[in-house]
Amino acid sequence: MEEPMGLKQWLEAPAAGVSAPRQPRLNMLRGAVARITTPLLPDDYLHLANPLWSARELRGRIIEVRKETADSATLVIKPGWGFDFNYQPGQYIGIGVHIDGRWQWRSYSLTSPAVSDSSVHHGRHTKQISIAVKAMPEGFLSSHIVNGVPEGTIVRLAAPQGNFTLPDPPPAKILFLTAGSGITPVISMLRTMHHRGSMPDVVHIHSAPTESDVMFAAELAELHQAHPSFTSHVQLTRSSGKFALSSLDELHPDWRERQTWACGPLDMLDEIERTWKAAGISDRLHLERFEIARSAVTEGGTVTFAKTGRSIVVDGATTLLQAGEQAGVQMPFGCRMGICQTCVAPLTAGIVRDLRSGVERHAGDKVQTCIAAAAGDCTLDL
Repeated sequence: MEEPMGLKQWLEAPAAGVSAPRQPRLNMLRGAVARITTPLLPDDYLHLANPLWSARELRGRIIEVRKETADSATLVIKPGWGFDFNYQPGQYIGIGVHIDGRWQWRSYSLTSPAVSDSSVHHGRHTKQISIAVKAMPEGFLSSHIVNGVPEGTIVRLAAPQGNFTLPDPPPAKILFLTAGSGITPVISMLRTMHHRGSMPDVVHIHSAPTESDVMFAAELAELHQAHPSFTSHVQLTRSSGKFALSSLDELHPDWRERQTWACGPLDMLDEIERTWKAAGISDRLHLERFEIARSAVTEGGTVTFAKTGRSIVVDGATTLLQAGEQAGVQMPFGCRMGICQTCVAPLTAGIVRDLRSGVERHAGDKVQTCIAAAAGDCTLDL
């Protein structure tokens, strides 16, 4: 015969670990009583109730991993308490994934349609978001997300931000120029306009090597069929060559009148920027860069993070932001492109170099950790 459980043991036993199928409410109450007698922080109580609740940080649960192409996938995420769903189409979020004992952070464009305040307030929104990730040869986290992250994984989130956004209402005439994973912020814009039933005169020119490399190919075709005002042109570069901007005069002679959003590789964006400048319409061009143009080389060295007491030896191609993340330091970041200033930190010793311009920063300066690398040993006040 089983020995009766004492009151202390009954209170302290975990609610989930004791069989009480006929009294689930009593079991939950008992677990709660036990836990309020333990020395936990307020955030720990929230986590016990729901792993997505936190007073310190934004969290989310991956509820679906959906392949888009052989090397890309969509993650559908259910954010926890505190996430602001009133983001703008085209913005990005930071996502942190726990891998081998460390949090790995990157920023990815939201691909879900933006919603209105009223739809969230009245419960008409699913309260889910999505991002699309393309695995990069040098991208440890992107490869892990595309090929290995399981559904149900709890991730950390950074609030939506970014200025590469579509206004509401949208312009009457729009041109989207994208290539590769540069389509991700634009698909959010297209989904938002489709969701709101307000598709203006939109031309979208997207480039990819082959048909199997086109992200959201079926959806683009469906939007093309559903909206007479939407023109989708997919350029398969391996068979048809690179899309020539000079052909815009023939294909879409009103391109100079359109508000243009462009996102893709650096050389493509540089050419677009020069073309729009030559036409005197730079004010109608909106660019989003997923990578930094590196014109400088630097020596590397030992990077020390004073507040955490951690150090790491890195080469001259590793940014200070990446160095901190590799060392397990929780680094502030935003765009990871040297634009938003979120990652700025004080340099207390040594020299670092801006990878874009080659400009050196010295002790006492504030540096953008996402676009700076060590030029010898250095110390950051982080």
